Amino acid sequence: MATDNLLKRLDGLVGRYEELTTLVTDPDVIRDQKRYVRLTKERKDLGKIMTARKEYMGHLQNVRDARELLATEQDKETREMLRAEMEQSEARLAALDGEIKLLLVPADPEDEKNVVMEIRGGTGGDEAALFAGDLFRMYSRYIEGRGWKLSVSSFSEGTVGGYKEIIFNVTGEGVYGILKYESGVHRVQRVPATETQGRVHTSAATVAVLPEAEEFDVEINEGAIKWDTFRSSGAGGQNVNKVESGVRARYMWHNPFTNEDEEILVECTETRDQPKNKERALARLRTFIYDKEHQKYLDDIASRRKTLVSTGDRSAKIRTYNYPQGRITDHRIGYTVYNLPAFMDGQIQDCIDHLIVAENAERLKESEL
Repeated sequence: MATDNLLKRLDGLVGRYEELTTLVTDPDVIRDQKRYVRLTKERKDLGKIMTARKEYMGHLQNVRDARELLATEQDKETREMLRAEMEQSEARLAALDGEIKLLLVPADPEDEKNVVMEIRGGTGGDEAALFAGDLFRMYSRYIEGRGWKLSVSSFSEGTVGGYKEIIFNVTGEGVYGILKYESGVHRVQRVPATETQGRVHTSAATVAVLPEAEEFDVEINEGAIKWDTFRSSGAGGQNVNKVESGVRARYMWHNPFTNEDEEILVECTETRDQPKNKERALARLRTFIYDKEHQKYLDDIASRRKTLVSTGDRSAKIRTYNYPQGRITDHRIGYTVYNLPAFMDGQIQDCIDHLIVAENAERLKESEL
């Protein structure tokens, strides 16, 4: 009965997939870039379901064929071979059942996007800035290991090292769907280098992971942007302090939720080329506005869930890094491991995998599949 219900749902999507296949080749649709991107994304997602459906139906037919043959087959070796093939197909059907149910649950539409990440030192002064630097190194190693690309947009160094704030872009496949779990307050417990009595201090840094907005996601009146230029500071050779390559954008945005105007300030000193910095500052401006508008969507999801795995309040404490015990604890799912040096070296995938499993369980329960 469960198999029949699942197949009925899958069969009902075949017509939509065929319709989308036709639509994405329609010249009128292609001219409407916003609609074209949306339909292409929908077709890609449905394509995964269609592939799983084909495999599911194939294994289902294998089981039926094997049962029919076993009813009449007398040869012992042939019967053993048929039973082995049937058991193999039944095991794969059980696994596919779970995979297809997850595919049928609407995914976060932002999961495939690139991201803008912000790390800021919180409570703890110099030690918080040092910890923000440690987190940036951790993410840099993880991003490198996944084959993604990282580019720093702007940063403000701490007085004894680390960062008061660092903002960077991450590009690659499915970046937001993985890094979104890192948004929140990260707390560290350790003896600071400046501590003379060996006492353990608690400091914190905040991490924000914002889905990068596409050009058509946000409407901006570019004529209303006030641009300033300034000389960049930091490493970069003779040119860096002599040419006004850094750009600053000021934009008044009307917040539809508060019905008030807000000034958004964005800086970019990433390259020595002013036009490139201007282009990247504009991209960041779109992302920040999109993030503010997207927050309502996140709040709506969070209000329906008992646990907040990847959405909701960014001021929530999500993880503790305890150096004396070598312990990492993720408070959202009660995940604890004692491999802090490896974790800080970028080996964070196991924790993210556990968070994905927890969120998938929530999504399945929510959808009643």
